[in-house]
Amino acid sequence: MVQVTQVPSNSALSRRRTLHGALGGLFGCVAMSVAAGVLVTASVTPVVALSGLAATNTISVFENLPEYVNIEPLSQKSDILATRSDGTVELLASFYDQNRIEVSWDAISQFAKDAAVSGEDPRFYEHGGVDLQGTLRATATTVAGGDTQGGSSITQQYVKNVLVQKCELLTDQRAHDACYTAATETTPDRKLKEMRLAIGVEKKYSKHDILRQYFNITGFGGTVYGIEAAANYYFNTTAALLTLPQAASLVAIVNNPVKFQLDQPASETNGAANGYAANKQRRDYILREMLRYKKLSRADFDAAIAAPVEPIITEPSTGCQTAVGNAFFCDYVTKILQTDPTFGADAAARMLNFRRGGYDVYTTLDLDVQNAAVTTMNQQVPKVYAGGDVGAIITSVQVGTGRVLAMTQNKDYSQDPAVQATGANYTGINYATDYAEGGSSGFQPGSTYKVFTLAEWLKEGHSLNERVDSRRKSNWGTFQDSCFGPQNYDKEKPPWNPRNDANESGANYSALQATVGSINTGFIGMAKRLDLCGIRQTAEAFGVHRADGNPLSQSAASVIGTNEIAPLTMAIAFAGIANKGVTCSPIAIDRIVGPDGVEVPVPPSVCSQSVDATVAAGMAYAMRRVMLGGTGQQSNYNTNPNVPMIGKTGTTDGAKDTWMSGASTKVATVVAVVSLTGTLSQRRQFFGRDQIATARHRMWPVVMSAANAKYGGDAFEELAPKYIPPPKVVAPPVAAPPLDPAPPVAPPPGDPAPPGQ
Repeated sequence: MVQVTQVPSNSALSRRRTLHGALGGLFGCVAMSVAAGVLVTASVTPVVALSGLAATNTISVFENLPEYVNIEPLSQKSDILATRSDGTVELLASFYDQNRIEVSWDAISQFAKDAAVSGEDPRFYEHGGVDLQGTLRATATTVAGGDTQGGSSITQQYVKNVLVQKCELLTDQRAHDACYTAATETTPDRKLKEMRLAIGVEKKYSKHDILRQYFNITGFGGTVYGIEAAANYYFNTTAALLTLPQAASLVAIVNNPVKFQLDQPASETNGAANGYAANKQRRDYILREMLRYKKLSRADFDAAIAAPVEPIITEPSTGCQTAVGNAFFCDYVTKILQTDPTFGADAAARMLNFRRGGYDVYTTLDLDVQNAAVTTMNQQVPKVYAGGDVGAIITSVQVGTGRVLAMTQNKDYSQDPAVQATGANYTGINYATDYAEGGSSGFQPGSTYKVFTLAEWLKEGHSLNERVDSRRKSNWGTFQDSCFGPQNYDKEKPPWNPRNDANESGANYSALQATVGSINTGFIGMAKRLDLCGIRQTAEAFGVHRADGNPLSQSAASVIGTNEIAPLTMAIAFAGIANKGVTCSPIAIDRIVGPDGVEVPVPPSVCSQSVDATVAAGMAYAMRRVMLGGTGQQSNYNTNPNVPMIGKTGTTDGAKDTWMSGASTKVATVVAVVSLTGTLSQRRQFFGRDQIATARHRMWPVVMSAANAKYGGDAFEELAPKYIPPPKVVAPPVAAPPLDPAPPVAPPPGDPAPPGQ
């Protein structure tokens, strides 16, 4: 066995080691002090000193100051904002690596400026970057066995912070750690470099600029950086309004953030229970120094010393969870910032730019429409339902611009798996958007998808009065597909035999009747006379795509809505119909302003003609009839003010999912109530006394009422006669006078559609 002998701390060996270390430290410090003396001499009389410095090659010429110690914009928090009707803004959320708000000289309390100079660097306005007296004092104290003393001037502290900030920008952990060690290690070489750079900074910038940026760059504990964020966080005020004791307390933190910060109530040395004793001790020292250097009166000093340390910790808004009902829209905005090439080369660089850039992101969210959506969602759909896993989504877009005005769902937002595990009310998935933008694979829109077959029907020259074979049958035969070849349903096993929602017999319905009553077999009959590839391409022309990123299916079944689509995508498509066939891609950001007040380019909405305006008018005519006498009546009649509106309902097999999609000429809104997992019949289950299937008709009118009140709505384009020609008139006997041309044929009553369709 190997015996290990412990050496007592008072042994000769220990004393020799201590003496050796002290002597080494003394010689090192003396050498550094001599070099510091040369540097200080250079800062005072650079012309005399430069020749000697150049000859010894100790340092380079001061004018060759590295760019990374220039006074430049710092890492700051970025804000996502929504604009109210009166022009004021509402903060949705902030994002940051470092909670910092950079401020100007005039936005910093004079108390803070005097406290920093008095407590940290009393000769700041006298030296040229290095305080030789302070350096020698610190060296002597350290060698004598006292606490390690930095002796760094404010300018040196600024330089050190700049070097550390440079390290923080490195994403590679090894490189970050090596950089941080080089910037902070206690060695004569590093100290000399720091001194040299400090003298160079002093030659380039005024004292006010250096002190201002010192306040902006300095850490105040945790993720709090800069005097403004510190004032916000610790005292719920601004840097300009700090009181004398508050300013001294914040400057105290700078000396040792871990020891003196004020958000550790359980701390034994600096907690609330003992009056934040450590911070108060350092604060009072600073106050005494301010009195000593005549920065305050005796009366002000006495009052400040007597004041207790009373922080008002105010957590900053960080992350989209703080946006509450607006959180999923906020999440959508962050995904745009991460994915759009406008903001950087890759996702990591884009988000890093955003988190550190100090940007104000002004979004398209309309708080009037959004608040209506959030309110009605909370009233009509529970976050958790015992009868099944129900989700609900509301989203609205502005017609003609693609601006997303509203986006909410019946869940609480969190991206933290630990929080999500606490209850089914939490999710990080945005059900309104595509998988790439929020993690959702979309939902079958049911009959709302039929409008694209209607568009193709009109594009191909058919009229709304034209009738099709819409009887239910088990053999639909062959459908034309110009992309993949004919699709034959003769030999389906089991036979493909779709029924109508209310088991309508399905006589020879006209295209208009099939639209108003949402007759499945009517649209399948229309598709038989069209090209399935053409129907798919028309849907794509309206911006429709699968939420999971896969190509749209173009089977006969897809005609009645089997593709999984995001609600936002359907809202964009319906806005395109209302916009005379011009579809505009969605945008969620109106503008971005950088910390320097300069606007940053943002991704624009791209608009394209999806169908001819006359086709769009034909679609709008049929969809207007849906609202007046078809399956959309409930939503139409409960909207106030009521402007001309178009719409289409959708119900999937077994009433698993229900949709209400529609638009005025100004705003399009989609409401979907869906089964997130499993299946349930929305017609057989209830939220309280109300049938789940009708929740869409209780929410859609609330949102569109808010939209109509704010944006109004115009009449839709007149229908071209070719799309609904008058019936042929049989010539009367010669003696009879000629008849006036007959008006367009209104759809017969037919079989009424069930309320939930």
